[in-house]
Amino acid sequence: MNQYRSCFSNLIERFVVYRKTSGSWNEPNYGLNIRLFDHFCAENYPAGVALTQEMIDAWCAKRESETNRSRETRTRAVRLFVDYLRRRNLTDVAPPAKYKPEPKTYIPYAFEDNELKRFFQACDAYQPFHFRKRESILKKFTVPVFFRLLYSTGMRTTEARLLKKENVDLIHGIIDIQKSKGYDQHYVVMHDSMKSLMVEYDKKVACLLPMREYFFQNSKGSHYTRAWVQDNFRQFWNKVNDASSSPVAYDIRHHYAIVNINSWLDDGFEFNDKLQYLSKSMGHRSIEATRDYYSIVPRLADTLKDRTENGFNLIVPEVFDEEKQ
Repeated sequence: MNQYRSCFSNLIERFVVYRKTSGSWNEPNYGLNIRLFDHFCAENYPAGVALTQEMIDAWCAKRESETNRSRETRTRAVRLFVDYLRRRNLTDVAPPAKYKPEPKTYIPYAFEDNELKRFFQACDAYQPFHFRKRESILKKFTVPVFFRLLYSTGMRTTEARLLKKENVDLIHGIIDIQKSKGYDQHYVVMHDSMKSLMVEYDKKVACLLPMREYFFQNSKGSHYTRAWVQDNFRQFWNKVNDASSSPVAYDIRHHYAIVNINSWLDDGFEFNDKLQYLSKSMGHRSIEATRDYYSIVPRLADTLKDRTENGFNLIVPEVFDEEKQ
């Protein structure tokens, strides 16, 4: 049965096929919100014969208690849809504006070395309750490697969850992160020790899931969920660290960036060059997206300003940040 019900459902189907074919489709975000928009129009404009500006404006109107960040997330797929139609002269309606999110108030957790050491020891020590259940065995293999990959590369949790097996080069130690997951395509080079862990993991899991699509795949043949990541992170964190502390798995990415930047402060190499490398490796569309790391570590911001002198303001202007996915 057709999942779209509006008067322009055929155009949505063409749009979705185009985005998927071009490798630029994010199903959890775009798929959900384009369906909600379609159903909204079908229910509120049942006599409509074409997409209208009124439909766009009504859907994109700011809702009570909605932030600009959530509004941008909700309307982004519709903006892409309208842009698609306009480029093909299929509509003359104006696309919704981009909504700049409010300044972030969340401060990432500052990990201590001993806390992380205990956390990874707990991951390594995990023993399944049911040795005959494939899911339990997969958890034992996956948890230590998955979180170490985040720690050693600074990858987004979503990038690691949705990583396809075909995009991991275990010979050269290079991970190809595709644009299809919502970010620009970029490459991550693994440390040799991390590559060895990934190779060993791949061998073990291949015995359980010989034809898997995702590098980290669950027993049902799909990728792990956001809930799986956070539930397992909290489980092993709380076993060996203060349960009242409030880190999340994504904080590991912030830790990676800050540790790298701190390590350059007394380095003789050009600081700006290394900042460029870090930006590309972490999948930022521009170097300015690293601004968050300066704002959350004030004393580091002062040091960086001294090191980069007049170039600092050019490198770190106020920007629309796309981070935290």
